[in-house]
Order: sequence, then C-alpha cells, then structure tokens
Amino acid sequence: MILYPAIDLKGGACVRLLRGDMEAATVFNDDPAAQARAFQDAGCGWLHIVDLDGAFAGQSANGAAVEAILGALTVPAQLGGGIRDMAGVEAWLTRGVARVILGTAAVRNPDFVKEAARAFPGKVAVGIDARDGKAAVEGWAETTEIDAHDLARRFEDAGVAAIIHTDIDRDGAMGGANIEASAALAHAVSIPIIVSGGVASMDDIRAAKACGAPLDGVISGRALYDGRLDPAEAAAFLAA
Repeated sequence: MILYPAIDLKGGACVRLLRGDMEAATVFNDDPAAQARAFQDAGCGWLHIVDLDGAFAGQSANGAAVEAILGALTVPAQLGGGIRDMAGVEAWLTRGVARVILGTAAVRNPDFVKEAARAFPGKVAVGIDARDGKAAVEGWAETTEIDAHDLARRFEDAGVAAIIHTDIDRDGAMGGANIEASAALAHAVSIPIIVSGGVASMDDIRAAKACGAPLDGVISGRALYDGRLDPAEAAAFLAA
C-alpha cells in the first residue's frame, strides 16, 4: 500500500479544510514546493495534490504552485481540482502530472471520464467524495442523490487507474478515517481504492492495512502537518 501525502492548494499555499469548508482553511505552509520536497525526503513515493480553488471555480486556479511542486519532485504526483475537459487532462499530463483525478466530471459527464481513461491508460483516477454515502460535487458544495457504490460501478470496465474515496464528514476533523466504507467499496468493484478523509494517526494506517480489502493506499493531510502522523513511519509501514 501507498501513503499519499496531501497538498491542498488555496491561494497558492498549502492548507487544510475542515469537512470541505473553504471558510475553515488553516494555512500550514506558504511554500508548496518545499512541502513537497519534505514529504519526498521522508520516503513518500507519491504525492496527492488538490487545487481547491480550481475545484470550486471549475478550472485550474493554482497552476503556478502545482508546477513548482512538480519541479521539486522526482516521485510521481496525482492532481485533482477543476479538471473538467480533455484539454485539461492532456495539459496536466504533458506538464508532468502522473495521474489526473476527475471528481465532479465523473458525476456530470461520465462519458468524458471513460474517454479520458481510454486515451490515457493508467493516468486517470476518479474522485468519489461522499457525504452519508452520496456523491458530492463542485468542491463538495453540492451533494447529489447518486450512491457512491453506483457511481464507482459506472467505471468498472473503463480502465480507470484508481478511485479516491473521501468521507467528507471525516475530512480534516481528525476523528479517524471511515475505513469500513472504503473497504466496502473496494469489495464492490475491481478498481483500486485509495482511502481519504480523517486519517489521523497510525491507528488509521494500521486499520487500513488490516481491513482485509484490496486497498491501494491512504491519503493523509492535516495529521502529517500537525505532527500526529510521521510520514516516514507511515510510508514505511504501508510499503512493508
């Protein structure tokens, strides 16, 4: 399994939100590239980047910060937030992103997601952000009536590289991850599942590895920034 340290970008800085609320943002580092290097130096083999402003605006909004991160890394990074068309997918892959994450587009335009996954094998992931089991879109500002499992099944044979499954109510709250929900999703589809939202300690890391589901990895943000979770320890444990 893989530890994906999260760099969420708002106004060019690394922030963490509480349950997706843009008004409840805490700035942890105003140098995203330096933060990315720190995670890489700790032994993390991937990075998870989210353009929060882009997710709300519907188009990339922190491009300079993302490019600075990519320039600082030798490990691969996945990027989500505001990527809504094929031009955006191709542009970021050309600029060095290893994998793009399509979230709102997966709900609004699933045919586009399937087309992108076919055009760029192994380089397109789907973000399923769920509130009470229902998919949310537009930077989590709107919750739909689409069941997260039903949404995942739409992409079962599309060649999607992974699904990032986030429990919105856990995200940034430091109350522990919803491993059970992610594990259930992993058992429901054959697409690799990445756990996101509320990963607060090594207890969550151990629970993800021991849950019995074929999880691909775990995303963590706030716990890495405030010292509750050591990135080197977590990355090494998951990789063992």
